[in-house]
Amino acid sequence: MKCWINGVLYDPKEALISVFDHGLIAGDGVFETIKAVRGRPLVLARHLERLGRSAHGMGLPAPALDVIERGVMDVLADAPAWPVGWIRITHTSGIGPLASNRGDHGPNTVVAIAEGKPFPPAASVAVVPWPRCENGALAGLKTTSYGENVLALEYARQRGADEAIFANSAGGLCEGTGSNIFAVLDGSLITPPLSSGCLAGITRELVLECSGGTEANVAIGRLQHCEEAFLTSTTRDVQAIRMVDGVELPSAPGPITRQVKNIFDVLSAKLIDDPAATFI
Repeated sequence: MKCWINGVLYDPKEALISVFDHGLIAGDGVFETIKAVRGRPLVLARHLERLGRSAHGMGLPAPALDVIERGVMDVLADAPAWPVGWIRITHTSGIGPLASNRGDHGPNTVVAIAEGKPFPPAASVAVVPWPRCENGALAGLKTTSYGENVLALEYARQRGADEAIFANSAGGLCEGTGSNIFAVLDGSLITPPLSSGCLAGITRELVLECSGGTEANVAIGRLQHCEEAFLTSTTRDVQAIRMVDGVELPSAPGPITRQVKNIFDVLSAKLIDDPAATFI
């Protein structure tokens, strides 16, 4: 297994980044996680496009997406024959001072891979007391500044939950630490709009394309009272929610969740077999 740094493949023991990298010093970077099945990345082009958007939003030097794409394929070619792998692309501003201001050495880009472990079919979630700021400078960007998510996930795990859910500053449902959320209310499938401050998740986008659903603001308090709900992410795919803050939902997975998951699984397999295929 190799790691890729700035165009060169390395053995993991030799894959080194400076202790002065601003991604380490200040969380000054962006990243993507991509699912690979049988050595093939799923919707790589969409992930690379979002990496570019996040870098632009952070004011980072633009990542060389065509070069990174080749790096992803080189890492995959050298990886073990895992059924599923998680590819991680990290793009930072590079070496900088021990402060918030950036250096001028140029960016660092890393591609690494690990074996993908399956998530359970259903999750328990806890709503955390700290809101997302939908008007913040990093809202909607996939950055390496994950301290807030780490703290929120620990809060949830201390309460027996698998994922933490954020409201936004307006009291609306927003997102998880590494997932988007869908809820069924009065028979309708709803997910928070991007204006809520949530990440433009790739799996969220694909679910909306293949299964419908409506983007709408939902008060955070309604989550406990929905008919069913599920999380979406690259690592989870479509994962039912069985419990919200200790309250069992009526069904997990419910009929709409099962339908969405079945459609998503079928079309994901189609894309893996034919990466050029249209998702819908």
